[in-house]
Amino acid sequence: MTQHSQETVIGQITSVFGVKGWLKVYSYTDPKEGILQYRDWVLELDGKRIPVRLEEGRRQGQGIVVRLKGIDDRDVALTYRGADIKVSIDKFPELADGEYYWYQLEGLDVFTVDGDCLGKVHHLMETGSNDVLVVRASADSIDQRERLLPYLPDQVVRKVDLAGGRMVVEWDPEF
Repeated sequence: MTQHSQETVIGQITSVFGVKGWLKVYSYTDPKEGILQYRDWVLELDGKRIPVRLEEGRRQGQGIVVRLKGIDDRDVALTYRGADIKVSIDKFPELADGEYYWYQLEGLDVFTVDGDCLGKVHHLMETGSNDVLVVRASADSIDQRERLLPYLPDQVVRKVDLAGGRMVVEWDPEF
C-alpha cells in the first residue's frame, strides 16, 4: 500500500473541447488560471485514481481548457468527464498568517463566541462579495439546521484553530 501525501480537489473535468483530446475544466482555484500552475494531477473518477500530467492549458471564455499527456483523441477524453482533479497539498504556496486554503477549513467544528456548537464546515462557496461557509448540523450541534455564514475574518470569523479542529464565530444561532 503506497502512502499518498494529502491531496485536495482543485477542479473538475466537465466536458471535451474540440476533437484533439482537449478537456474543459471547471477550476476551483482563485484566479481560475491558478489550476494551470500544477502539472501533476490525480483524476478521481468512480473510485479510481488516474495520475496524469498537464501538458498545456489556457483560458477559454469563462473556463479553462487543457491537454493532458497521452490524450489526443476526443473519445478517450470523454471517458474522463466528471473526474475530480486533485493535487498534492505540499505543492501549494505558503500562506500568510491568518490566511487559509478552503480545504483547511472544511470539517472544522463551528462554535459561537458563547460556546454553542453550530455544526461543521461542510464546504465553502464563492458568492462574489465574500466567500460563504456552509455549516451543516453535527451530532454536537444545537439544532439540525444548515447555516450559511459569511467568511469575514475579524467580523464573523473570530478564531480559526486548525490544530484543535475548530472555528469560533460571532453569529446569532437564531439566524
